[in-house]
Amino acid sequence: MAPAVELLRPRERLSVSAWAEKNRILPDSNSISGPWRNALTPYLTEIMDAFSDDTTERIVFVKPTQVGGTSAMENALGSAIDQDPAPAMIVYPSDELAERTVEAKLGPMFRQCKPLRAKYREHESKVLAQKFRDMTVYLTGANSPADLASTPIRYLFLDEVDKYPGATKREADPISLAIERTKTYIFNRKIFMASTPTLKTGPIWKAKEEADAEKHYFVPCPHCGRYIELKFAQLKWPSKDDVPDRAKRADMTTYLCQECGCIITDRDKGAMLRAGQWQYVRQDTQTPKSVAYWMNTLYSPFTSFSDIAREFMKSKDDPDLLHNFVNSWLAEPWEDTKLKTNAEMVMERQTAVPAWELPAWAKLLTGGIDVQENCLYWTIRAWGDYMTSQNVAHGQALSMDEVERIMGTEFRVPDGGSMMVDLALMDSGDQTDAVYNFCIANTEWVRPCKGVSNLQGHYRISTVDKAGSRANGLQLILVDGGKYKDMIAARMRRPNGSGSWMVHKDCDLDYAEQVTSEHKVTERVNGREVQRWAVKSSHADNHYLDCEVYAAAAADIMEVRSLYLWDDAAAAAQTPPAAAPAQRHQPAPEEDWIRENENWL
Repeated sequence: MAPAVELLRPRERLSVSAWAEKNRILPDSNSISGPWRNALTPYLTEIMDAFSDDTTERIVFVKPTQVGGTSAMENALGSAIDQDPAPAMIVYPSDELAERTVEAKLGPMFRQCKPLRAKYREHESKVLAQKFRDMTVYLTGANSPADLASTPIRYLFLDEVDKYPGATKREADPISLAIERTKTYIFNRKIFMASTPTLKTGPIWKAKEEADAEKHYFVPCPHCGRYIELKFAQLKWPSKDDVPDRAKRADMTTYLCQECGCIITDRDKGAMLRAGQWQYVRQDTQTPKSVAYWMNTLYSPFTSFSDIAREFMKSKDDPDLLHNFVNSWLAEPWEDTKLKTNAEMVMERQTAVPAWELPAWAKLLTGGIDVQENCLYWTIRAWGDYMTSQNVAHGQALSMDEVERIMGTEFRVPDGGSMMVDLALMDSGDQTDAVYNFCIANTEWVRPCKGVSNLQGHYRISTVDKAGSRANGLQLILVDGGKYKDMIAARMRRPNGSGSWMVHKDCDLDYAEQVTSEHKVTERVNGREVQRWAVKSSHADNHYLDCEVYAAAAADIMEVRSLYLWDDAAAAAQTPPAAAPAQRHQPAPEEDWIRENENWL
């Protein structure tokens, strides 16, 4: 019998990693079953021990699939049940997944782990409320908001948060609802959040960005000894010309150290992982309360460099497969790069034609005007066959009278004739009444416009509904800016020539930066992914981009897509159709299809 003093002595509290190695038995359903060994996945040790650190309140683990992240979370739960019991909750993407996890993983863990088995009240437990001698572990799905907003809890585990449904009009998002339940334990709560990322706007990536500190796992190169971060770009395999067979190329994959250039193979990885260490890549406070850990699948002991290369080769030409590869293997958020643009790309679209001169192929001129509080931005664009276009002039005006003089400029064409702006659209979102009055006075060449989204086509002709106003009944052009930005970005990526979006020889950098100030981002809304255009940074100006959108819409109204049908004789004998949008025919179904599928062109 142990001496009485031994019975009274406080039990030494183990770190989560030490507790797991001493007590955790992995069930047969795991890919590797039996006693837990920290040496197999050494990168999990610090993440688990952060749960034991009194200074850390929130742990964020951004991970690929199959690196043991969920097992680390389960170890933290087991340690808490045994050594520091308090109410706990685990939130899964759905109730069904919660029930399956209890049956396949948690139930076996509670029964096979000796200290947990001693405290487990299995006969008193329900599937989603596991009872222990000193605490209850609640399990729920993020799809059950009522279960997320009642009993106070100290330990909160949020698994695969990027698969949670979003907020609704009646309920806040599941993560906020669950965290609200920890307020009673504000001074000693623990929140453990883990997930494979999906989008930059997804919960796990936002949590990483908002954490007080971020750590990445660095490992020593077996050749030079310097600590490096394993990156996908450093995986190297033979070219298709040297080794035509894809499977053989993948089998020859190695890692090239970014520090010394020496070759690292899968045989080196085990020792490198065991000697690895988490290092800060960002630290905003001296003692972080929330710490984010990020790693990709190159660190996984269960995945070879060849496996990763093979998966990439299989996925790279299929957007859906590539999306999954970026998320599940690289642990990075997905971004669709097909419509990415930058200022350098615009400068590369310069032609040999100077500003204020027309290219020889020009058949139509349109303008776009963006109205700001203290000035007006404007652009003039020439159009030719097959939507070929070039900016011939752009700038800022201090008054509407100045804009009128600019848009009335007479351009000389190489054959000796002249052209003027056929139609311009002017944004009516700011100084609306002044814009309407200006358009009434200049109705032969300008129309007010308003940006809208999700039109069936690219634009729709409406009228101003303002009883008692001079503008009542004035044509108002509704413009789906997103569709035109898709068109501009897609055509900007083409080399100069037929069908390309170009700029004049003297293009300035400010214009180039403004017309590429937005990019298309994917967001998760109400459980589904949607795309929208957004400014790249909060301080970016996008006025010239808006001008080009309006100029493109004006070109559509002038039937720019039919210019190639004009023969040379007719083009020389007559001017383009007069700017009378009200009398234009409604687009035929096939025209709508072409507009909706602009990027296909």
